[in-house]
Amino acid sequence: MNDADPLSVTALLHAAQGGDARAFDQVYEQVYQELRRLAHVVRQGRAGATLNTTALVHEAYLKLLPSQDLAWESRAHFFGVAARAMRQVLVSAARERQADKRTPAAFTVQLDEGLHAAPVAPEDVLALDDALQDLASFAPRQAHVIECRFFAGLTVEETAQALGIGTATVKRDWRTARAWLTHQLAR
Repeated sequence: MNDADPLSVTALLHAAQGGDARAFDQVYEQVYQELRRLAHVVRQGRAGATLNTTALVHEAYLKLLPSQDLAWESRAHFFGVAARAMRQVLVSAARERQADKRTPAAFTVQLDEGLHAAPVAPEDVLALDDALQDLASFAPRQAHVIECRFFAGLTVEETAQALGIGTATVKRDWRTARAWLTHQLAR
């Protein structure tokens, strides 16, 4: 998350919160390339998916628009919220694909960093989302770590910055949450 100046992004977020209608659009302009990079990482191996990288970024932005007056803490907070928006967009796309029985498609889910991504059906993406919602009910920070790492493609360091926690905590939460999710998805 190094493309745009964090201080100017944070200042623009605060201006948007204060009612400056143009400020949120300026934030988007400043972080657009970084959002594209993150969306590209999330979409790797999904060449056949309905949403391309640009569409994922634009759809996520549309989900972020109603939040422009949110009490933004920092640029990192923005990317944490963007991670959730990307998750919502991907889950919606999986639901749409599942509903369209004529074109079964596969998404790629990778919870193990050491393995190549493997295609899974849209219903498995929805199962992941359901399991993640269950996880959030008793371990919300771990669920946020999964959102940042998996759905927004943030690194350990970027996730730590976005959530305001240490990298060791991110690594521990990532390991624990992946193990729990793997167990839940295997059931």
